[in-house]
Amino acid sequence: MSKKIAVVVTDLFEDVEYTDPVKAFKEAGHEIVTIEKESGNTVTGKTNEEKITIDKGIDEVSVNDFDALFIPGGFSPDILRGDDRFVAFAKEFAESKKPIMAICHGPQLLITAEVLKGRDVTGYKSIHVDIKNAGANLHDKEVVVCGGNLVTSREPKDIPAFNRESLNVLK
Repeated sequence: MSKKIAVVVTDLFEDVEYTDPVKAFKEAGHEIVTIEKESGNTVTGKTNEEKITIDKGIDEVSVNDFDALFIPGGFSPDILRGDDRFVAFAKEFAESKKPIMAICHGPQLLITAEVLKGRDVTGYKSIHVDIKNAGANLHDKEVVVCGGNLVTSREPKDIPAFNRESLNVLK
């Protein structure tokens, strides 16, 4: 069954951590909706390879509109967590028990939303201490699935495992 996936993303996202999962989600028949500050904005990946035209502004969406949340890595999650609207959106997603998929620095948004306490999580090496300080159980492996609804991975080389487990939780 097709799912509608919210993708929170802004400038300096890790290009391949957006493009590869989105390609896998679309090939599996899922719908992708990109969300940033305003619809129509164009955001650029940190390698300058990818540009995304944003579908919806954060003020135009509700967690109820979506079946899952995807947070690509790079500097994007760190920028987004400085905006209370994105933090609240992520927090509400976690509270709804809907699937959340976060790769690399993606868990930073979840750390700020204070929703990782007691959860099994991984992320990019430089945020391992932050994950532990958020009260999560850190696992340094390519993909961690917690509670059947939280999928996290560390870096681009983990994308095949991330995509596999993300597609599993979307079933």
